[in-house]
Amino acid sequence: MTGDPLCPLCARPIPPEARSLHHLIPKSLKGRETVLLHRICHRKIHSLFTERDLQKRYHSIERIKAHPDMALFLTWVAGKEPGFYTRTADSQRKGRRRRP
Repeated sequence: MTGDPLCPLCARPIPPEARSLHHLIPKSLKGRETVLLHRICHRKIHSLFTERDLQKRYHSIERIKAHPDMALFLTWVAGKEPGFYTRTADSQRKGRRRRP
């Protein structure tokens, strides 16, 4: 769709129903700068990285894209339609705390 912004991660147009704002440094850690992403790309970021990872190492689009798992995902999603969405599996490596 012409006129839709491009996702800085996957470079596909982002239709209105697939838009999501990502804080480069998490809001909970005082981050303010945001970027517009596909919802699926945003979900993938949060399935791979903790908030501390985002704050310390992955606080730019270039650094996020350089991560091997994200690069693999971006290659896969590049061939999908702009509005494509599927649930993103949580990463086992991330070490998410279990909720009581």
